[in-house]
Amino acid sequence: MDLCNLSVIRALMAEAGISFRKEFGQNFLTNRLIPEDIADGCADDADRLVIEIGPGIGCLTQELAIRYRRVVAVEIDRGLIPVLEKTLAEYDNVTVINDDIMKIDLAALVERYAEGRPVSVCANLPYYITTPILMRLLESGVRFSTITVMVQNEVAQRLAAKAGSSDYGAITAVLGYYGTVRRLFKVPAGCFIPMPKVDSAVVRIDLFGEPKYKPVDEKLFRELIRAAFEMRRKTLVNAVSAHMPQLTKTKIAEALRAIGKDENIRGEKLSTEEFVLLSNELAK
Repeated sequence: MDLCNLSVIRALMAEAGISFRKEFGQNFLTNRLIPEDIADGCADDADRLVIEIGPGIGCLTQELAIRYRRVVAVEIDRGLIPVLEKTLAEYDNVTVINDDIMKIDLAALVERYAEGRPVSVCANLPYYITTPILMRLLESGVRFSTITVMVQNEVAQRLAAKAGSSDYGAITAVLGYYGTVRRLFKVPAGCFIPMPKVDSAVVRIDLFGEPKYKPVDEKLFRELIRAAFEMRRKTLVNAVSAHMPQLTKTKIAEALRAIGKDENIRGEKLSTEEFVLLSNELAK
């Protein structure tokens, strides 16, 4: 069953008596090559659990099931469950769970299905909730090895940006704490139904097995990043002192000089590692 074929998509939805739900950001792929490429890029070996977020009617799920030992697909839309039961019936390594990825117990899910194997996440994320879902995964305490997501192209550029570029932002600096991000490929808007207003892109985050950077005070580290990008046009000294009045401009300037940075630098110029070094200097 070609789940990227327009006629098949419409027939399945008509049979189930459902329609595309805007509140869930549903846009289904109509280009067969895209789910194949996403599944190929999801991980480097087959012996793992892949958690898919928002399988839709199952076009990506099928490709994941072919390539990886176990797939658990978490779908929030109850109306799609009967469709998935039909489209995934031949894959005995797939489990579909009707739940919200923002509420489900990820640790319990992994403990039940991973059986000691590495765990990856793969998803076509709704544009409006990309960052909350990513942070939910990263802060869950679960040791994922990779997270591969399709997001709005502009967001993909931001996630994979380098320090000092115009696309570099708070989410980029935070992601750098957890792993390395690379942009895999672009997905034109015409590859979906309904067709979104913007193009998408696929990015992969390779998580560090052990922390690469170790802030003495993680809360301070995160507050520095937040301060730097809430007022990104200000120097870091001014932005941080305004956001965190307990830190004087003099102390911040001294800490910057101690890590080899000019006191007039803006926050967008600092890498994740440099934010860690700065927070450690300020924590002394």
